[in-house]
Amino acid sequence: MYASTSKLLGQLRISKTKGTIVQDLKKIERQDLLILDDFGLQAFDTQGRGALLDIIEDRHEKRSMIITSQIPVKGWYDVIGEKTIADAVLDRIVHQSLRVELFGESLRRRKSIKDNPYL
Repeated sequence: MYASTSKLLGQLRISKTKGTIVQDLKKIERQDLLILDDFGLQAFDTQGRGALLDIIEDRHEKRSMIITSQIPVKGWYDVIGEKTIADAVLDRIVHQSLRVELFGESLRRRKSIKDNPYL
C-alpha cells in the first residue's frame, strides 16, 4: 500500500469522526508492505501523532514498511513533535531499519531543465 503520509493521516482523522478508525487501521496493518511517502513535510497534530504511533506499533516486527522523506532522520524527532510519542515511533523505526540516504541533484529538476529550453 502506497500513501502520502499527510493524506493517510487526514483520512484516518475522518475515519475517527465516522467511527471507522479501528477498521481502517486493521486494513493498513494487514498490508504486507506500507510505503509512507513525504514523511514529515507537514507537521503532525495530536491526532496524527497518535495515528502514526498506532500504525507503527501495529506493524512493528510483523510487516514491512518504507518511509521516504526529504527531512533528514535526525530532524524527525522535532517534526513528530510530542517527545514521548516521538521516542516511541523513532525507537520502533530507526533502530531496526535499513537506511538509504540519497544525495545529489533532483532527477525531476534535471529532467525539467533538459526538456525546457527556457530554464
